[in-house]
Amino acid sequence: QVQLVESGGGLVQPGGSLRLACTASGGTFRSYIMGWFRQAPGKEREFVASITWSTGSTYYADSVKGRFTISRDNAKNTGNLQMNSLKPEDTAVYYCNARVAGSDYWGQGTQVTVSS
Repeated sequence: QVQLVESGGGLVQPGGSLRLACTASGGTFRSYIMGWFRQAPGKEREFVASITWSTGSTYYADSVKGRFTISRDNAKNTGNLQMNSLKPEDTAVYYCNARVAGSDYWGQGTQVTVSS
């Protein structure tokens, strides 16, 4: 029942920045975790970052620590992923995830391409 919509992907040069957004609907969102995952061609989907909605506690993959920041806007049920110092290795389709009552919901994905 939860629906997620991502936006903000695009093409950026190495060292540049992008800001992704994920808007959730269809649930109460009283207790859940929102996260970002990514999948590059020929690779498995991997965890990027997450935020616990009620507390704002954040977690990051080692590969993005110090470069990416996840945040939330409670009024809009929107999560954001600020990506700085982007590297070609960050190129992937980025998916928003919401974990609610033991179930995972996924957005459609947004392409991020980092290329010189």
